[in-house]
Amino acid sequence: MESVRTCIGCRLRAPRSSLLRVVARESELVADETATLPGRGAWLHPTVACFQDAQRRRAFGRALRVTSSVDAKQLENRLTWLMDN
Repeated sequence: MESVRTCIGCRLRAPRSSLLRVVARESELVADETATLPGRGAWLHPTVACFQDAQRRRAFGRALRVTSSVDAKQLENRLTWLMDN
């Protein structure tokens, strides 16, 4: 049986394999494709809509327990590229 995680954007539960793990690295959000990077991770559907919902709700800071602001531009570019290809 596969693990189930909750998307921080839409708040829907989904199998771990259908979500993207995101970690904070030096005040920047990084996509953790292999889900092996150290540190606290947050799970997100790999869609721009869920990313925007998470940003609007300020869910990244809460889920990752980061008090400073994090740069999400690299993650947004990656999700846009994934949707285009």
